[in-house]
Amino acid sequence: QVQLVESGGGLVQAGGSLRLSCAASGRTFSSYTMGWFRQAPGKEREFVTAIVWSGGNTYYADSVKGRFTISRGNAEKTVNLQMNSLKPEDTAVYYCVLRYGSTWNWRTNAYDYWGQGTQVTVSS
Repeated sequence: QVQLVESGGGLVQAGGSLRLSCAASGRTFSSYTMGWFRQAPGKEREFVTAIVWSGGNTYYADSVKGRFTISRGNAEKTVNLQMNSLKPEDTAVYYCVLRYGSTWNWRTNAYDYWGQGTQVTVSS
């Protein structure tokens, strides 16, 4: 079993920045992809970004490209999400995810493990 723990959410004004972090613990594995989804009130959960651990290839939703950056943390199975130029429409609960293997996927059901979520609120 794998546990994902997110940190770093909060309230920020439009144009500001926030940094989210996620650490995975539990079962070990050699090949995996980590990433972030988000869910705004009244909307479906949507893909934000993903990083393939080996190699470090990254993928982004068009809505965050150029503003958000996902990176590997110093420890294995940790990722950071730097969010700049935040907009009110970025307001959502952000979930850290992990899937086995070295391919990314934008579908929610492609990910094996999910964190509890952390709230990000951007005021206008």
